[in-house]
Amino acid sequence: MSTDQQQVSNWNIANVLTVLRIAMVPLFGWALLHDGGDDPLWRWVAFALFAVAMVTDKIDGDLARKHNLITDFGKIADPIADKAITGMAFIGLSLVGDIWWWVTIVVLLREWSVTLLRLSVLKDVVIAAAQSGKIKTVLQAIALAGLIWPLPHGEAHGGVFDFWPGPTGEVLFYLAQVMLAGAVVMTMWSGYEFFRDVVKQRRLRV
Repeated sequence: MSTDQQQVSNWNIANVLTVLRIAMVPLFGWALLHDGGDDPLWRWVAFALFAVAMVTDKIDGDLARKHNLITDFGKIADPIADKAITGMAFIGLSLVGDIWWWVTIVVLLREWSVTLLRLSVLKDVVIAAAQSGKIKTVLQAIALAGLIWPLPHGEAHGGVFDFWPGPTGEVLFYLAQVMLAGAVVMTMWSGYEFFRDVVKQRRLRV
């Protein structure tokens, strides 16, 4: 680590945004699960919180790189914030019946295993962000955002979400499910690439 990085204060705007994302997780979860997930207003509130979290994730990363605000705290807190908000979305949507539990379990096992391994080898092995990981992140964000919307679908919610006219809500819901399927595939593939790269890096250091 450079001397400049060591002198960067943890109290910077990038880290503040990261902490804000972490603090939003319980509020987001409460909004998503309010009234069993059947309250359209609170589903929109949950969507707004999720959207803010995704936007601030992009902003704090850009600020950290542009203004050299990279800190050890940020390196640890940023991925935790990302996985906390998306993990809450997966778990909450499974609880309300919009995502199969096996999907949530598989994705969260991959996400947290990669995050913990990345943090454990942070000082010894540097693994650059792969394109597949970036695609995975985008697909997850779009799919989860679409599924958080109070869209009419099937019989799980009855007529609670019938404010969306015609079949539009059904189409959007199943499009979000298709995006989710793509996200799951890229989640597993990017996880494989990460573990493969860690093994390669460690072999080169032997």
